Amino acid sequence: MAARKKTVKKPTRKPAKKAVKKKAAKKSVKASRRKSAGAATKRKVAAKPARKSRPKAIKKLPPPLPTGRAGSFLGQPAPPFTLPTGDGQTISLDDFRGRRVLLYFYPKDDTPGCTAQACALRDNIDELASSNVVVVGVSKDDVLSHRRFKDKYGLNFLLASDKDTGVCEKYGVWVEKNMYGRKYMGIERSTFLIDETGIVRAEWRKVSVPDHLRDVQTALLAV
Repeated sequence: MAARKKTVKKPTRKPAKKAVKKKAAKKSVKASRRKSAGAATKRKVAAKPARKSRPKAIKKLPPPLPTGRAGSFLGQPAPPFTLPTGDGQTISLDDFRGRRVLLYFYPKDDTPGCTAQACALRDNIDELASSNVVVVGVSKDDVLSHRRFKDKYGLNFLLASDKDTGVCEKYGVWVEKNMYGRKYMGIERSTFLIDETGIVRAEWRKVSVPDHLRDVQTALLAV
Protein backbone atom coordinates (compact mmCIF):
# COMPACT_ATOMS: atom_id res chain seq x y z
CA MET A 1 0.00 0.00 0.00
CA ALA A 2 1.06 3.52 -0.86
CA ALA A 3 1.75 5.76 2.09
CA ARG A 4 -0.66 8.69 2.63
CA LYS A 5 0.71 12.15 2.17
CA LYS A 6 0.42 14.41 5.13
CA THR A 7 -1.31 17.77 4.41
CA VAL A 8 0.63 20.55 5.87
CA LYS A 9 -1.38 23.57 6.94
CA LYS A 10 0.03 26.82 5.79
CA PRO A 11 0.40 29.30 8.60
CA THR A 12 -2.03 32.28 8.43
CA ARG A 13 -0.27 35.39 7.57
CA LYS A 14 -0.38 38.04 10.22
CA PRO A 15 -1.05 41.53 8.90
CA ALA A 16 1.93 43.63 8.64
CA LYS A 17 2.53 45.89 11.60
CA LYS A 18 2.61 48.98 9.32
CA ALA A 19 -0.83 48.20 7.83
CA VAL A 20 -2.33 47.74 11.30
CA LYS A 21 -0.86 51.00 12.45
CA LYS A 22 -2.18 52.73 9.32
CA LYS A 23 -5.74 51.46 9.90
CA ALA A 24 -5.65 52.45 13.54
CA ALA A 25 -4.41 55.90 12.62
CA LYS A 26 -7.23 56.33 10.09
CA LYS A 27 -9.81 55.25 12.66
CA SER A 28 -8.49 57.69 15.24
CA VAL A 29 -8.49 60.51 12.67
CA LYS A 30 -12.11 59.76 11.74
CA ALA A 31 -13.13 59.54 15.37
CA SER A 32 -11.45 62.84 16.20
CA ARG A 33 -13.14 64.47 13.18
CA ARG A 34 -16.52 63.19 14.35
CA LYS A 35 -15.85 64.53 17.83
CA SER A 36 -14.70 67.92 16.58
CA ALA A 37 -17.73 68.13 14.23
CA GLY A 38 -20.06 67.26 17.09
CA ALA A 39 -18.41 69.82 19.34
CA ALA A 40 -18.68 72.49 16.63
CA THR A 41 -22.37 71.72 16.18
CA LYS A 42 -22.92 72.02 19.92
CA ARG A 43 -21.06 75.32 19.95
CA LYS A 44 -23.26 76.61 17.10
CA VAL A 45 -26.41 75.54 18.90
CA ALA A 46 -25.20 77.12 22.10
CA ALA A 47 -24.18 80.31 20.30
CA LYS A 48 -27.58 80.74 18.59
CA PRO A 49 -29.55 83.28 20.63
CA ALA A 50 -32.98 82.35 21.82
CA ARG A 51 -35.83 83.95 19.89
CA LYS A 52 -37.41 86.81 21.72
CA SER A 53 -41.17 86.87 21.74
CA ARG A 54 -42.46 89.78 19.72
CA PRO A 55 -44.47 92.35 21.66
CA LYS A 56 -48.11 92.54 20.70
CA ALA A 57 -48.93 95.34 18.33
CA ILE A 58 -50.64 98.23 20.08
CA LYS A 59 -53.91 99.13 18.46
CA LYS A 60 -53.62 102.68 17.23
CA LEU A 61 -56.49 105.10 17.04
CA PRO A 62 -57.25 106.36 13.57
CA PRO A 63 -55.46 109.59 12.78
CA PRO A 64 -57.46 112.81 12.73
CA LEU A 65 -58.94 113.87 9.42
CA PRO A 66 -56.40 116.00 7.51
CA THR A 67 -57.24 119.46 6.26
CA GLY A 68 -53.97 120.58 4.65
CA ARG A 69 -54.41 124.07 6.15
CA ALA A 70 -51.87 126.06 8.15
CA GLY A 71 -53.06 126.88 11.66
CA SER A 72 -55.03 123.66 12.04
CA PHE A 73 -56.33 122.83 15.53
CA LEU A 74 -56.26 119.06 15.02
CA GLY A 75 -55.02 117.25 18.13
CA GLN A 76 -54.90 120.50 20.10
CA PRO A 77 -57.16 121.92 22.83
CA ALA A 78 -60.08 123.82 21.31
CA PRO A 79 -59.99 127.57 22.01
CA PRO A 80 -62.32 128.32 24.95
CA PHE A 81 -65.41 130.49 24.50
CA THR A 82 -68.30 131.99 26.43
CA LEU A 83 -71.26 133.19 24.34
CA PRO A 84 -74.95 134.12 24.70
CA THR A 85 -77.55 132.02 22.87
CA GLY A 86 -80.95 132.56 21.31
CA ASP A 87 -82.45 130.64 24.23
CA GLY A 88 -81.39 133.30 26.73
CA GLN A 89 -78.50 131.20 28.08
CA THR A 90 -74.80 131.88 28.31
CA ILE A 91 -72.73 128.85 27.36
CA SER A 92 -69.03 128.02 27.51
CA LEU A 93 -66.97 125.15 26.14
CA ASP A 94 -66.33 123.85 29.66
CA ASP A 95 -70.09 123.28 30.09
CA PHE A 96 -69.82 120.34 27.70
CA ARG A 97 -66.93 118.40 29.24
CA GLY A 98 -67.72 114.69 29.00
CA ARG A 99 -69.61 115.21 25.73
CA ARG A 100 -68.52 115.65 22.13
CA VAL A 101 -69.20 119.10 20.69
CA LEU A 102 -69.97 119.74 17.03
CA LEU A 103 -69.15 123.45 16.87
CA TYR A 104 -70.03 124.95 13.53
CA PHE A 105 -69.61 128.51 12.27
CA TYR A 106 -71.94 129.83 9.57
CA PRO A 107 -72.22 133.21 7.82
CA LYS A 108 -75.81 134.34 8.51
CA ASP A 109 -79.19 133.30 9.85
CA ASP A 110 -82.00 132.42 7.43
CA THR A 111 -79.93 132.41 4.24
CA PRO A 112 -80.21 129.49 1.78
CA GLY A 113 -76.95 127.65 2.55
CA CYS A 114 -77.10 128.25 6.30
CA THR A 115 -80.74 127.16 6.46
CA ALA A 116 -80.02 123.94 4.53
CA GLN A 117 -77.10 123.13 6.84
CA ALA A 118 -79.12 123.83 10.02
CA CYS A 119 -82.11 121.77 8.84
CA ALA A 120 -79.88 118.78 8.01
CA LEU A 121 -78.48 118.87 11.55
CA ARG A 122 -82.00 119.31 12.97
CA ASP A 123 -83.27 116.23 11.12
CA ASN A 124 -80.38 114.08 12.39
CA ILE A 125 -80.10 115.41 15.94
CA ASP A 126 -81.19 112.09 17.51
CA GLU A 127 -78.46 110.17 15.70
CA LEU A 128 -75.89 112.77 16.76
CA ALA A 129 -77.12 112.69 20.36
CA SER A 130 -76.76 108.88 20.39
CA SER A 131 -73.06 109.46 19.62
CA ASN A 132 -72.82 111.75 22.68
CA VAL A 133 -72.72 114.87 20.48
CA VAL A 134 -74.11 118.31 21.33
CA VAL A 135 -74.48 120.75 18.42
CA VAL A 136 -73.60 124.44 18.76
CA GLY A 137 -73.98 126.84 15.83
CA VAL A 138 -72.16 130.20 15.89
CA SER A 139 -72.65 133.30 13.74
CA LYS A 140 -72.29 137.08 14.06
CA ASP A 141 -76.10 137.49 14.31
CA ASP A 142 -77.52 138.73 17.60
CA VAL A 143 -79.61 136.60 19.98
CA LEU A 144 -82.93 137.97 18.66
CA SER A 145 -82.02 136.91 15.12
CA HIS A 146 -81.08 133.45 16.45
CA ARG A 147 -84.40 133.15 18.24
CA ARG A 148 -86.37 133.98 15.08
CA PHE A 149 -84.23 131.56 13.04
CA LYS A 150 -84.79 128.74 15.53
CA ASP A 151 -88.53 129.34 15.78
CA LYS A 152 -89.01 129.56 12.01
CA TYR A 153 -87.34 126.20 11.27
CA GLY A 154 -87.84 124.36 14.56
CA LEU A 155 -84.10 124.07 15.17
CA ASN A 156 -83.42 121.76 18.13
CA PHE A 157 -79.87 122.74 19.06
CA LEU A 158 -78.01 125.78 20.40
CA LEU A 159 -77.26 128.89 18.35
CA ALA A 160 -74.69 131.23 19.91
CA SER A 161 -74.04 134.88 19.04
CA ASP A 162 -70.47 136.04 18.42
CA LYS A 163 -71.37 139.65 17.69
CA ASP A 164 -67.86 141.04 18.19
CA THR A 165 -66.35 138.07 16.20
CA GLY A 166 -63.81 137.35 18.98
CA VAL A 167 -64.49 133.60 18.99
CA CYS A 168 -64.54 133.46 15.17
CA GLU A 169 -61.08 135.06 15.18
CA LYS A 170 -59.81 132.54 17.77
CA TYR A 171 -60.87 129.68 15.51
CA GLY A 172 -59.48 131.35 12.39
CA VAL A 173 -62.82 131.54 10.58
CA TRP A 174 -63.13 135.35 10.40
CA VAL A 175 -61.51 135.88 7.00
CA GLU A 176 -61.37 138.17 4.03
CA LYS A 177 -63.86 137.18 1.35
CA ASN A 178 -64.15 138.21 -2.27
CA MET A 179 -67.49 138.34 -4.06
CA TYR A 180 -67.62 139.68 -7.61
CA GLY A 181 -64.45 141.68 -6.97
CA ARG A 182 -65.75 143.15 -3.70
CA LYS A 183 -63.59 142.29 -0.69
CA TYR A 184 -65.07 142.16 2.80
CA MET A 185 -64.63 140.36 6.14
CA GLY A 186 -66.96 137.49 6.98
CA ILE A 187 -67.30 134.01 8.50
CA GLU A 188 -65.85 131.12 6.52
CA ARG A 189 -68.26 128.20 6.91
CA SER A 190 -66.32 125.81 9.16
CA THR A 191 -66.95 122.98 11.62
CA PHE A 192 -64.92 121.54 14.50
CA LEU A 193 -65.49 118.21 16.23
CA ILE A 194 -64.26 118.49 19.82
CA ASP A 195 -63.94 115.38 22.01
CA GLU A 196 -65.01 114.83 25.61
CA THR A 197 -61.78 116.31 26.98
CA GLY A 198 -61.80 119.46 24.83
CA ILE A 199 -59.41 118.27 22.08
CA VAL A 200 -60.18 118.99 18.40
CA ARG A 201 -60.47 115.63 16.62
CA ALA A 202 -61.70 116.75 13.20
CA GLU A 203 -62.18 120.02 11.40
CA TRP A 204 -63.62 121.18 8.10
CA ARG A 205 -62.95 124.53 6.43
CA LYS A 206 -64.91 126.01 3.53
CA VAL A 207 -67.66 123.49 4.21
CA SER A 208 -69.70 122.15 1.31
CA VAL A 209 -73.25 122.03 2.70
CA PRO A 210 -74.62 119.05 0.67
CA ASP A 211 -71.80 116.70 1.79
CA HIS A 212 -71.24 118.05 5.27
CA LEU A 213 -73.54 115.84 7.36
CA ARG A 214 -72.16 112.68 5.70
CA ASP A 215 -68.60 113.84 6.44
CA VAL A 216 -69.50 114.45 10.09
CA GLN A 217 -71.10 111.00 10.41
CA THR A 218 -67.99 109.37 8.93
CA ALA A 219 -65.74 111.27 11.33
CA LEU A 220 -67.81 110.24 14.34
CA LEU A 221 -67.19 106.58 13.47
CA ALA A 222 -63.45 107.18 13.03
CA VAL A 223 -62.63 109.19 16.18
